[in-house]
Amino acid sequence: MKPITLREVAAACNGTLHGDPEIQITSIVTDSRQAKAGSLFAAIRGARADGHRFIPMTVEQGAACALCEEAPEVDAPYILVESTLVALKGIAAYYRSLFTIPFIGITGSVGKTSTKEFISTVLSQKYKVHKTSGNFNNELGVPITLFGLEEDHEVAVIEMGISGFGEMTRLSKMVRPDISVITNIGYCHLENLGDRDGVLKAKTEMFTYLKENGTIILCHDDDKLATVTEYKGIYPIFYGTGDEPFRAENIVEKGFEGIDCTLIHDDMRINVTIPTMGRHNVLNALCAMAVGVQLGLTADEIRRGLESFRNVGARNRIIRTEKLTVIDDSYNANPTSTKASLNTLSKLSGRRVAILGDMKELGVDELSLHHGVGAHAKKAGIDLLIAVGPLSKATAEGYGDGAYYFADVESCIAAVNDLLQPGDTVLVKASHSMQFEKIVEALK
Repeated sequence: MKPITLREVAAACNGTLHGDPEIQITSIVTDSRQAKAGSLFAAIRGARADGHRFIPMTVEQGAACALCEEAPEVDAPYILVESTLVALKGIAAYYRSLFTIPFIGITGSVGKTSTKEFISTVLSQKYKVHKTSGNFNNELGVPITLFGLEEDHEVAVIEMGISGFGEMTRLSKMVRPDISVITNIGYCHLENLGDRDGVLKAKTEMFTYLKENGTIILCHDDDKLATVTEYKGIYPIFYGTGDEPFRAENIVEKGFEGIDCTLIHDDMRINVTIPTMGRHNVLNALCAMAVGVQLGLTADEIRRGLESFRNVGARNRIIRTEKLTVIDDSYNANPTSTKASLNTLSKLSGRRVAILGDMKELGVDELSLHHGVGAHAKKAGIDLLIAVGPLSKATAEGYGDGAYYFADVESCIAAVNDLLQPGDTVLVKASHSMQFEKIVEALK
C-alpha cells in the first residue's frame, strides 16, 4: 500500500482524528491478526464478533491507529466515525484516486471469478496486475482489494458482486472503472432483484461511475445484455459466438483436455487451446481478448495468457480418485451456471452423474427453477441425478424416474458411494451455504 497519513484518512472518511495527523499508515486491515507496524485497524461490528474488542491487541502488535465507532480503552491514535464500514468505502475511494492506472471492473451473474482470472492472466503477459483475491467482491471485500494496490502495479482487475439495488453504484464509486465488463444476466438474487430485468438494472449501475470516455464490454450471447445500446454516448463492445466484433469459430470441446477454438477480431486471429472444460469458457476467453486488445496486447501475448489460465478454488476443479473422476464445482450455483455445467458433463464419456443441491436466493420461482434444472439434466442425458436439500426435491421431480433425493448433506454422504460405480464422472454443485465440499471430501 502507498503510505498515506492519518490526516488523509480522516478527511477521506469524514472522521474525527485523535492523534498525530502526520503519522503514516502502510496497510489497512479488518482482521486483528493481520495488524502490524504501520497498520490502520478497522474495527467492524460483525454477527459473531465486535472488532472493537480487539483494538488493544492490535496496538500491542504495533498498529498505528484504529478506525472505530467508539473511543477505545487504550492510549493510541484513533479515528472516530459513525460507521466503520461506510468509512472504509470513503477511504477506499480516496486511495483509488491516487492511481492513474487502468481499472477493469467485472460483474455478472455467472463466471465473474473465472472471467477475472482469464483477464488477469492475459494482462499479466504485459503488465503487473493487481486483482481481486478469492471472493472479496462485496462492499467490504472491494475496499480490502483496493488497499492491496502497490505503487508498482500497472493494471487493476476488480471483481464486483451484489445482491440488491444500489450496491453496484456504491462499488462503482470506489472502483471508478476505466473498463466495465458484464459477463451475463442470470437468475441470481431474485429475492431482492425480482427478475432478470431487475438483475440487468442492478448490474448496469456499474456504469454510473465509469470514467469519462471509458469502455463497456458485454456478452452479446446474453439476451438481456444485447439490449444495451449505449450509456451517455459510450457504445458497448460486444463479444460472442455470432458475428460480434470479438467472436469465436472452430470450437471443438475436448473434455478434460480443454477447448480448441479460433478467436477473431478484425485482422487478429488467435488459434488457442483453452485449458479448461465448458463451452462457456470460450466466452470468458473472448472477454479477456477484448480487454487485452483495449490495453494494447498482441495476439501472441493474448494466446499465451489464455493458455496459462487455471481455475481457482472449487470451480470446475478436477479430482481423480481410484474409482471416480470428480468435478468439484461446489463453490456456488444458480440455474444458469448449473445448466452450463450439466451441458459440459453431458459431453464427457462414461457414466455421468450429477449431485446437485439447493440454489439460494431465487425468490418466488425457486421451486420451478429447481424443477427446470432437473428437467434440463434429463434432457442433457445425465445418467444419474442425486438431489440434496429441501428445494432440490423439485430438482429430482424435474428429472423424474432414476433420480435419488436426500434431505441433507449427511444423509447423502451416508448413501452416495453405494450409488456410484467405478469409472463414473461426478459433478458436485450447489450454493456455497449447502457445504457440498463435505460431499467432495467423501468422494475422494
